[in-house]
Amino acid sequence: MTGYFTHRDCWKHEMGAGHPECPARLDAIEDRLLISGLAPLLDRREAPSAPLADLELAHDRLHVAALRGLSDNLRDDIAAGGPTHAQVDPDTALNVSTWDAALRAAGAALAATDAVLAGELENAFCAVRPPGHHACRDHAMGFCFFNNVALAAKYALQRHGLQRVAIVDFDVHHGNGTEDIVAGDERILMVSFFQHPFYPEGGSRSNAGNLVNLPVPAYTRGPQVRELIEQAWIPRLETFAPEMIFISAGFDAHRDDDLGQLGLVEQDYAWITKRIKDVARRHAKGRIVSCLEGGYNLSALGRSVEAHIRVLADV
Repeated sequence: MTGYFTHRDCWKHEMGAGHPECPARLDAIEDRLLISGLAPLLDRREAPSAPLADLELAHDRLHVAALRGLSDNLRDDIAAGGPTHAQVDPDTALNVSTWDAALRAAGAALAATDAVLAGELENAFCAVRPPGHHACRDHAMGFCFFNNVALAAKYALQRHGLQRVAIVDFDVHHGNGTEDIVAGDERILMVSFFQHPFYPEGGSRSNAGNLVNLPVPAYTRGPQVRELIEQAWIPRLETFAPEMIFISAGFDAHRDDDLGQLGLVEQDYAWITKRIKDVARRHAKGRIVSCLEGGYNLSALGRSVEAHIRVLADV
């Protein structure tokens, strides 16, 4: 059974009119799952809030405290007739609901990890926002506040006693925050591809041996990405033999998504998911937790998530 974790708090976070990382993204996914008939086939669960102590598995205590303080100050400013948003960087802002939404997004990843490791679910998809893979150990950036996937990976190791976990990131942007948190941790293998040069500036910055980060030029299409995955990801994943796999599932490498310039389509996401699932079945008892990252063309996002979940759920 595939779990589907979300919470209405994740709809309440927004960063201003016209921002591409908007609540309508989750509506597009929900609508697509209903139209496709997938929704009733999933084990839908409400995401809890992540405990603050668990956030510190991936983030500095000062980062957590600073975000909470910024949220509290914003609430006071709004009460006094001040601005409705607080900027973290030029692209990233909090509203009065961001703190709660970020806790739910992180909590979804942790609860999904618990449920999959308990054998209640074979795998899970977390339809949450804000996304996470740009959030570094000590600061928020790039639409992200807490790094949901890196946190869940550390949680599986520290709280559940796993020895080896893998992170797969197929967002169009490099998961610099995930790299910042996991680089050099030999218990975690991170594999990714991303458009380069692109945001964040510089792409991968670490040569740590536990990273397989593949920069690809703009306008690269699915067949080329599939070949790279077969050549570079799969052998490393097979050798590493992870006990659980976490996916940063960004769908902005889709050809219809204007925030990137790669050329993937739904069938590519289905293929990537199948290859990951093959590895998980051989080495990890099928255990996968996937968390939504990017994807900003609403129609393409809904179709791509459907393709991803169909493979996870074997339907």
